[in-house]
This record gives sequence, C-alpha cells and structure tokens, in this order.
Amino acid sequence: MAGFSAHRISNANIYLDGSSFFGKCEEIDLGTIKTVMSDFQGLGMVGLIELPDGIDKLEGKITWNSLYFEAARKLVSPFKSVQLQCRSNVQVFNNGGLVDEIPLVTTMTITGKEYQLGTHKPRDPTKYETPFSATYVRQMINGDEVVLLDYLANIFRVGGEDQLARYNRNLGIA
Repeated sequence: MAGFSAHRISNANIYLDGSSFFGKCEEIDLGTIKTVMSDFQGLGMVGLIELPDGIDKLEGKITWNSLYFEAARKLVSPFKSVQLQCRSNVQVFNNGGLVDEIPLVTTMTITGKEYQLGTHKPRDPTKYETPFSATYVRQMINGDEVVLLDYLANIFRVGGEDQLARYNRNLGIA
C-alpha cells in the first residue's frame, strides 16, 4: 500500500516588482481561472449541454493591514502593470510527521482596479483592499509548472501541456 502524504499551505509573502511586503499584507486572493461556458443544443439531442467558450477574466484582491506608500504608488494607476509574486511554503506530512517543505510560487502581471482611501473608527485598525485584474499568471510547485496563462500572448498551458496548440495553428498565429 502506498503511503499517504498531506500537504498544507499556511502562510505566504508577496512581492511587488521584486520588493518584499513581508508582514504588510493580511490576506491575498489570487483569483480563479474560470472557464466561460455557453449552452449548446442541437436537433435530435435529448438535452442541453454546456461547452467551453474560453477563459474568463482573472481578478484578485490584496488586503493590507495598513496603508503603505510603496504599495499604493505601484497599484493606484490603472495605466501601469505590476509584477506580483506570491511565495508560499508547502509543508508535506506523512505518518512520521513533517517530511518536506516545498515552494509554491505564483507570478502574475496585475493592474490595480480600485484605490481605497480608508474607513477609520476609534480603536479599530483600518484595513485597505486592493482589487486587481491580471493578464498573466504562472504557478509553479517545487519547480514544476502547474499552470501558465498569458491572455495577451494566447498561451495556456496546464502541467506543461499547451492547451491552445491546435487552436493557435488554426488561427495561423502559432
């Protein structure tokens, strides 16, 4: 019988254009790669099905534990993109306890969508949220590519396999 291992990610750090924001971010939502689906029905078909039409926009959000000038100046302008990197530590456990720790690295090209000026209340720390839109994401675990999605270059790979090879050839762009 093969041994069971459990993976746990319990913390991370973010970088904007290579600068660390260690301890300044309370939470990050990297978003979801989501397929756009549409209904399909044909003569003689007993039912309605959904078929994929492409990939929806990728949006996420950073929640800051305070206002940081160095982050704000990078994310306020909707006309400049920023390189975001989220680095996580994946702990691997088996029946002997902690047996390994491996890196999970998510790299994105993002543009801030909103700049929150703040809500202030007595004795209540203010949090700042920065929603963003992404045009590029690459996620690697222990050096292996999980996903690469580049909206502007028409690249979509899953586990290193090009999901758009035939599509791009058919369009004459490969």
